[in-house]
Amino acid sequence: MRFTYFFIGVFIMTFSCKSSKPAATQAEINFLNTTIKKQMFRIESIWAYPQVTNALQQVYNSGLMQPGSNASAISLIGNTNFLTISGDSISSYLPYFGERQMQVAYNGGDGAIQFSGVLEDYNTIQNKDNSYTISFKAKSNSENFQALIKVYPNLNVNMSLNGNFRFPISYSGSLEPVVEDESK
Repeated sequence: MRFTYFFIGVFIMTFSCKSSKPAATQAEINFLNTTIKKQMFRIESIWAYPQVTNALQQVYNSGLMQPGSNASAISLIGNTNFLTISGDSISSYLPYFGERQMQVAYNGGDGAIQFSGVLEDYNTIQNKDNSYTISFKAKSNSENFQALIKVYPNLNVNMSLNGNFRFPISYSGSLEPVVEDESK
C-alpha cells in the first residue's frame, strides 16, 4: 500500500512541475540516447529527499543537520555518493536518511543504500520530452529495492528508491557517462 502511494507521489512530483524551460538541443538528445543505450553511466546526487516523519523532524529540530538542509531536503554536497550502472551490473553508495522497519545489522554497516551485483528487470522508456525513465530492481546485503530514475537531456536526474525495510527516499543530481576501460 505504501509502495503505491510512493509511486503516485513521484508521478505527481515529476509531471506537475512544468515550467518554460528551453527545449533540449539535438546534440543533448543524441548524447543522452547513446549514453542510456550503452548502459554505462554514473549518477552523483546533490540532494536527498527523505519521507518526513516525526522522528526525522525531531532530528532537524535538534540542529544536527548541516546548514541549508531541512527535514525534507538534505544537501549531499561533500558526502560521497554514487550509483553506477555498467552493462547489467550495478554498484552504489547512497546515504540514507529516514526510518527503517527492521533491526540494523550488528556491525552497523548497512546504514547507506549499497548495491553491488546484477540488475534485475532493467527497463528504459524514452518519454515524449526526450527524457528517459529507467526502472530496475537491485539487492543490497539485506534488502531488496525498486528504483525509478528519470534522466533529462541536460543530464539532470531524479531518482526514487523503495526498499522493503525502509521508508522511500528520493535523490536529485546529475548523470555522467562511464568510459569503458580499453586495457581490459
